[in-house]
Amino acid sequence: MDYEQLVEGHKSRTCIISVEQYEDGTYGNIRVVAANKLLRDDADMIFHHPFVPDSPYYYCLPQDKNFEDFMYRCACLGKPLHTYVHVEHMGLWVNMFLLPVESDRENVGYCLYSCDISPYADSEQQASLAADTATKALEVSIKLGNANKENIQQIFDELIEDMREMCGADICGILVSDFNGKRYASFCKAMSPENSIHHADICNDTTFLDIADTFDSAIGGSSCLIVKDENDMKWLQSVNPEWHSMLVEFNVKSVILFPLKHNDETVGYLWALNFNTEDTVRIKETLELTTYFIASEIANYKLMKQLEYLGSIDILTACKNRNAMNNAVEDIVNGKNKLSEPYAVGFFDLNGLKRVNDEKGHGAGDGLLRTASAILNSVFYDCDIYRAGGDEFMLIAKGMDENALKERLAQLYEKSAIDADVNFAAGYCIVQNGEDIRTAMRIADENMYINKNEYYEKHPELKYR
Repeated sequence: MDYEQLVEGHKSRTCIISVEQYEDGTYGNIRVVAANKLLRDDADMIFHHPFVPDSPYYYCLPQDKNFEDFMYRCACLGKPLHTYVHVEHMGLWVNMFLLPVESDRENVGYCLYSCDISPYADSEQQASLAADTATKALEVSIKLGNANKENIQQIFDELIEDMREMCGADICGILVSDFNGKRYASFCKAMSPENSIHHADICNDTTFLDIADTFDSAIGGSSCLIVKDENDMKWLQSVNPEWHSMLVEFNVKSVILFPLKHNDETVGYLWALNFNTEDTVRIKETLELTTYFIASEIANYKLMKQLEYLGSIDILTACKNRNAMNNAVEDIVNGKNKLSEPYAVGFFDLNGLKRVNDEKGHGAGDGLLRTASAILNSVFYDCDIYRAGGDEFMLIAKGMDENALKERLAQLYEKSAIDADVNFAAGYCIVQNGEDIRTAMRIADENMYINKNEYYEKHPELKYR
């Protein structure tokens, strides 16, 4: 067959690809046999390889493990394929078509590859995908459109079960990164009743969450990671042995992993374990489209949570702020938050802050507040600590009686003595007979000022408010 003539008749980037097929169903070398002028120009300009017939495919096209699987399925298994994907490391959208071509060589398959590329997503091309894919994407979009602050967790719990069923997976879940994109936590998960994975709570396993930091390197710039058989598992072992070892330990045979990207930021991952590998192409195509909607909603969710966080946190000390304190007190007064007795209410004032500000500058004063906050949080690690204002902190210690509180205060004074500038005036009240928390706050505040006056009576030379 005259492959040169075949490709030159196409107006889009087109080439003929050969794929070596082994008896065990795996593939070997993938080569570009012939290419039209558009693709030859790409090889020279983008990949910096002048085109030579029968050269490795990655001299002309992006190297991608999922793309290799597509070429194998088309060339060796005779399946015509079409997909519309975003090539992450090139920043391009690719509309690709693969058609099987008759082969005259034993154990070598051929396919015709043709594509159009664009730096921007084309909604018409996304809508041109298979009907069931478009339908699933529409269902996801509609479901997410009904999400709000109150029901977002329920919406995602339902959505991830839909995704699990669509993938035919044992377990499916979403991991979400923190505000800095450094740590991951399980946001939602769904599990099959016939789950075969040994560790049912893999979603919250610390090893799994730690390994999430390495997902991007395993994906390697592709749109996703697909591990569907033993050969793929061997490949995963070569690039990420720790993750491979964990999957083997938990009886995981197959993995599909999609990064959730929004504005070039990875906000999380959607993953499925032990999925229906016979339906890999449809699953990949569906997730490729639906994860864009999911990523957008996750980004909105993270922004909402970040705004809530910033609205309730004192930026300087990282304690909860006065607004959060007022809301907490109101919830207790109104019975929305019922605290079991006994519990302690405490006030802490930082003696000598004005002196530090005057003698060392406000930068040193801010540093003193941060140090004092860190000491408070290390001692009262299981309590709610608020910066009530200025150099004053307020504490709600749930389930703490007077003896336990006095032990913590002793630790506080011991730790604060390490820094000469850190000295707390403290006052508290134990609620154990149904007292109003506002009364307890007043008593604790009065006791704090009594303690402060006692300190300045002993150290009149340091008498600064």
